[in-house]
Amino acid sequence: MGATSGSAPVPVIDIHGLRKVYAAGTEAEVVALDGVDLRVEPGEFLAIMGPSGSGKSTLMNLIGCLDKPTAGSYRCDGLDVSSLDAEQLATLRLDKIGFVFQGFNLLSRMSALENVAMPLGYARVPPAEREAHARRALAAVGLAERASHRPNELSGGQQQRVAIARALINSPPILLADEPTGALDSRTGEEILALFKRLRDDGHTVILITHDAEVAAHADRIVVMRDGVLFAHEEAAA
Repeated sequence: MGATSGSAPVPVIDIHGLRKVYAAGTEAEVVALDGVDLRVEPGEFLAIMGPSGSGKSTLMNLIGCLDKPTAGSYRCDGLDVSSLDAEQLATLRLDKIGFVFQGFNLLSRMSALENVAMPLGYARVPPAEREAHARRALAAVGLAERASHRPNELSGGQQQRVAIARALINSPPILLADEPTGALDSRTGEEILALFKRLRDDGHTVILITHDAEVAAHADRIVVMRDGVLFAHEEAAA
């Protein structure tokens, strides 16, 4: 899904020497990320694993362009993120990144179809087109028949599928999922992880943030955050 340069695909995530320091120069200084390098190719299913406080949430926020690094470089689908202003960053998030969260983040007064279509409103897509796109997205996650249901009429797994459909509505190259099975029972969690694999097979790049090794094991590749440093899974286990 990334742009191409010659015959080699451009990585969807290309990070070098990324640092994030909070309260720099004070007694409260915290180095959340300490020189992180990460390259993610188009169509990969990557898990970023680590306990609370390891820096994985900070890394997720930087990958999602929700925060800016203290130092280092980040190219998102070929774009140098540091060169973008606030409006351009908002456009990048809309076009390049689909977010899936543990808490689903659905609007309770809206139907599944309306929740899924919502990002297209920000993209100024006409209402009739929005509905058609949203119906296709719901069908892709197996919920075509639940389009008119509100979140409180859906199971947890169905709500997470709606959230995934919403994340996919702009066909972003990157799907960024933060503990997406954390609020689900284990069987439903397995169904959601199987859905991510199908999305990967369809050409999406899936980045999964988790503290759970069993969840991470579903990915094609695992990297581990520890004290702000990123390790390959094999290195972390050594």
